[in-house]
Amino acid sequence: MLSIDGINLYYGASHALRGVSLAAAQGRVTCVLGRNGVGKTSLMRAIMGLQPVKDGRVSWEGSDITKLSAHERARRGIGFVPQGREIFARLTVRENLETGFAPLPRGRRSVPDEVFELFPVLKTMLNRRGGDLSGGQQQQLAIARALVTRPRLLILDEPTEGIQPSIIKDIGRVIRLLADGKLAEWGAMAVVLVEQYFDFAKELADDFAVMDRGEVVLSGAAATMVEDDVRRYLTV
Repeated sequence: MLSIDGINLYYGASHALRGVSLAAAQGRVTCVLGRNGVGKTSLMRAIMGLQPVKDGRVSWEGSDITKLSAHERARRGIGFVPQGREIFARLTVRENLETGFAPLPRGRRSVPDEVFELFPVLKTMLNRRGGDLSGGQQQQLAIARALVTRPRLLILDEPTEGIQPSIIKDIGRVIRLLADGKLAEWGAMAVVLVEQYFDFAKELADDFAVMDRGEVVLSGAAATMVEDDVRRYLTV
């Protein structure tokens, strides 16, 4: 389980995260919701070790990882799909996937066949440069690259942003399969999903946390979610 307890994060004098706590369990999708600029991406970067926290604690599978670097967290089974995808435009699809080998021991440095079962289009484009792919195909590549690292926790920061509806549907299907442990290569994952779009989150969420101004203002099991209360924090 991922457990975040009372973390505070600053950018200079700007207090970006204010005593944020969050939990994400294996086999469940935890959706983090909120408008732009409320701290969702800062929280994901803090979980991944890309942004240091001033205080508080980040724990994964019972160990305190607050001070660990991003690559050390990746070695411990945390995968990250960043906002904006951040694939390598000049590398081929194959080479992009192989960048996921970095945290793996040599004996596990392979691309699982199930990656291409989830995203068949990537198999047909292995020798194409990442920059030549459409936005939706790049998002599939970004998720596939994270899966190559064999994560037990998968963090996705707004994976539906700027993506056509058919691929959004495919991404939702993949997220559910991963959380439910329906894919032998990975087993049941803990998934943390950042979203602005309530309808997509509602279909997938087992648990939710709504952020506003750097704080978690609503949280709980999806079954207890009052839609009007959540939407209040999503409208501009």
